[in-house]
Amino acid sequence: MGSAILLCSCGGAETVEEENTEALMTQRGDSLVIIQSQNGNKKYRFQTPLMEGYELARDPYREFPKGIDIITYADSTDQIESTLVADYAIEFVNQELWEAKGNVVATNAKGQRLETQQLFWNRKTGKVYSNIDSKITQGSDVIIGVGFESDDKFEVWEFRRPRGQVTVNTDPTQPAADTTASAGSSAAGSAAAADTVADTVVDTAAAATSDATSAAGSER
Repeated sequence: MGSAILLCSCGGAETVEEENTEALMTQRGDSLVIIQSQNGNKKYRFQTPLMEGYELARDPYREFPKGIDIITYADSTDQIESTLVADYAIEFVNQELWEAKGNVVATNAKGQRLETQQLFWNRKTGKVYSNIDSKITQGSDVIIGVGFESDDKFEVWEFRRPRGQVTVNTDPTQPAADTTASAGSSAAGSAAAADTVADTVVDTAAAATSDATSAAGSER
């Protein structure tokens, strides 16, 4: 759905100036909606009002200036498994680096929610990170840090200067008590609740980029 075109410059006697090629758009997709299915079941939906590709730039990139909206589904049903939205996204192709910014929110079926204004995913190093305030909530538990870093599987990660409220149950026969996170280990432990959200972010972004590029090429 939507439309996509591939733009090419024609050969000529004169060489195009470098500053002009930097701004030369070679791909464009409007109102793109990409739905992937596997074994007859919906896997994810990637939607963006606008995709622009700049393949001739010194550092080629694809830009989503009007934001992205991603929904993933459970394998055997159409039930929503997780979501990811951002006001803006860009992929630096050669660096294998993604950046999403502006009201970045990821959620999953368990009610876990990740919020930040900027998120990076470096596919070469396998790191997901943010350098600004990031918040994870689940129920009454809230962890906020001045950025965080993780591997892309969220097996090892930590918040920087963490603060927040975490529910700790020291006696399973009694109601849980609230404590305040004041150390990196506390934040890391409670932040593990968001691992499903993070995995969805990185896995879905990679698949959507591949499909968006294919869509742009097929509509030349």
